[in-house]
Amino acid sequence: MDNAFTISNLERIFERNFSTASSIKLLWKGKDSFETIFKAVSEAQRLICLQFYIFKNDETGRDLSELLRKKSREDVPVYLLYDQFGSIGTPRRFWDEMKSAGIKIRASYPFKWRAPLRYVHRDHRKLIVIDLEKAFTGGLNIANEYSGFHLRRRGGGWRDTGLMLKGPIVKDLFETFSRSWYTWKGETIFLKGEGPLTHAGDSAGGRGVPALPIFVYSLKGRRRMRTLLRYSIDHARKRVFLTTAYFTPSRRMIASLEKAVKRGVDVRLLVPGKSDVPAASYAGRAFFSRLLKAGVKIYTYLGEMLHAKTYLFDDRWSIIGSTNLDYQSLMYNDEGNVGILDSAFALQMSEVFGEDIKNAAGIELETWHQRPVVDKIKEHFFALFRKRL
Repeated sequence: MDNAFTISNLERIFERNFSTASSIKLLWKGKDSFETIFKAVSEAQRLICLQFYIFKNDETGRDLSELLRKKSREDVPVYLLYDQFGSIGTPRRFWDEMKSAGIKIRASYPFKWRAPLRYVHRDHRKLIVIDLEKAFTGGLNIANEYSGFHLRRRGGGWRDTGLMLKGPIVKDLFETFSRSWYTWKGETIFLKGEGPLTHAGDSAGGRGVPALPIFVYSLKGRRRMRTLLRYSIDHARKRVFLTTAYFTPSRRMIASLEKAVKRGVDVRLLVPGKSDVPAASYAGRAFFSRLLKAGVKIYTYLGEMLHAKTYLFDDRWSIIGSTNLDYQSLMYNDEGNVGILDSAFALQMSEVFGEDIKNAAGIELETWHQRPVVDKIKEHFFALFRKRL
């Protein structure tokens, strides 16, 4: 237990090697996050790769589109991969405008009548790679609700978390992008001033913070991701702080959380107070009574819509990315996360979690039992379909 969160142990569980990050910036305030992203894109000189589940044609999407078209006209190669289901509301003309400026665009998991069930799989990853020197990942999509644009209009925004990374890990993240890009028949990727970019070069070595790319796009990869999450919960000794936008746990995960409390671990779960997918929210709440009885502390976020997916284990190990604690993420989606093995970063994650708790309401078991009967009926009903929500 003392050596559970080590590079060797985590590599053995996930079956992938750690990389390093020379710099990590935590992005958790929408407006500031997008200002950082837009600044980095505007400064790109050799390459821009983007991969998003949702890319809307609202003010935020159009502003980024305009910037990408400007960079393309400056002969900076731009490659954009979006998920067809996630961006289903974005009109074709929006993509055509970018294509006309020279931007290369592909859609992941396009609908096919011959294989309709394939549409349940979604590319939920969020990734930007710039010049092979800087990368962004996390839970952020390209839309007003994430960027803080709502502050200039009526309406609520979304609370999300992302990372800006520098160092050798950027090349590892580019490799995940290129694999997806070529899977969906994308054109050859070029680096400005150089030939075709078939490999980003050696990413091993270098000084910095140990960082593990947890990007999965296969049944085996998703199985490894689930195993890593369970291992992290099962081997925590002090704390397990879970923040997730969608929570429909398996019985195995519930048992792991219960056992963690019995070991004396401080287990806390932060979920949205109001969800954009009410059915999924009700399905997850069906398990609150059992978790509260076990001693798990549950909080519902107030105000903004909570969309972050961050997981903190003890004082060293953190995971930030796109994976929710629900069946869709853990069983069906292509997901992207980064694990950070560093005590200073873990402290920062703990502080952010504390700030979020200040804007949340704790649930007490006795009060929870007194919730309206109609809510209990909805919870039990939607729990029957939790594996498809």
